[in-house]
Amino acid sequence: MGSEEKSAAFETVPIEGGEGPCSCTGNSSYQDSEVERTKSMINEGIANKLDIHQLLSPSSRKFNIAELGRLRRPTTFTAVENIIESVKLKYKSDELDTNLLEFQVFFNDSTTNDFNTLFNSLPLEKQYYAAGVPGSFHGRLFPTASLHFIHCSYALEWLSQVPKEVVDKDSPSWNKGKIYYSMDAPNAILDAYRSQFAKDVEVFLSARAIELVPGGLMAIFLPSSSAGFSRGLISLCEFVGSALMDMAHLGLISEERVDGFNIPIHNPTLEEFESLIGSNGYFSIEKLETITIPRTLIPTPEAISMRLKAGFERLIGPHFGYEIIDQLFDRVKQKLAESRSLSDSLSRKRAIFVLLKRIY
Repeated sequence: MGSEEKSAAFETVPIEGGEGPCSCTGNSSYQDSEVERTKSMINEGIANKLDIHQLLSPSSRKFNIAELGRLRRPTTFTAVENIIESVKLKYKSDELDTNLLEFQVFFNDSTTNDFNTLFNSLPLEKQYYAAGVPGSFHGRLFPTASLHFIHCSYALEWLSQVPKEVVDKDSPSWNKGKIYYSMDAPNAILDAYRSQFAKDVEVFLSARAIELVPGGLMAIFLPSSSAGFSRGLISLCEFVGSALMDMAHLGLISEERVDGFNIPIHNPTLEEFESLIGSNGYFSIEKLETITIPRTLIPTPEAISMRLKAGFERLIGPHFGYEIIDQLFDRVKQKLAESRSLSDSLSRKRAIFVLLKRIY
């Protein structure tokens, strides 16, 4: 097992900040139900696995929490409040005085994300001190042994970079004409994504191992796939890729630019993620499970296209030019409206929940 002391030079690409309909704020409401669903998992993990007496000395009652990556309001604050309430309940169950507790919460996201929106939205009645920490979590962010609890929700699936092989025309993994791997893609393309994800997870876990106190906990949620394929994500990327190719055929963008563009995201299988944690060696797995979340209401084509725009705009804009964005996602919306198979691929969502403890 190795550790990565240096901060990474890259940034995980954020979704659009601010308050607009295509912003992270305007597109986070669909996650509210998932926050509620996972609340009990956090509560149970803290109640059963957090050793307050080992973590905090009698003279120090400051409990430090880090919320990592892809900040969303208000689900971000809801998750933080859940963690704090769980820690206070743990204190009470151990017959300790919660009035002595002070909570410091560090909100992390990339340097290009909109921290002003975050800070302007902080709850007035919050029971913690708040601080922003800009930078990529693919590397160090905090001093050694300075955190007691880390929460990372729907962020670790974003890769630090596109696998180089899939945009290299001389590579057997070249993903020509597509922006993501498909169900019938050669194994070499999926292997390239898996390899990049494995590198990123190793760096992430090694950095967090340095920053967590021994016995500290880390809760991670991320989308998962079956046999390496996430049908919903693949389908949505295919709609965007198809719209880009249409624009290339019309001469609005170059096909060569499409061939050189891929989406840097990977949804692992549970077994794949478990193996990477074991290989890292710094953490014990206290709980690991797959959650299946049925969708009772499929979003409209317009809502889906806005979410895709929020997620992909800062990837697509620098590569193709921001002037194509509106036309591109109008085309995506039209393709979504014409699709007959969309509801099947989006009917349910699979996610991984893992609770890790820093080994003493």
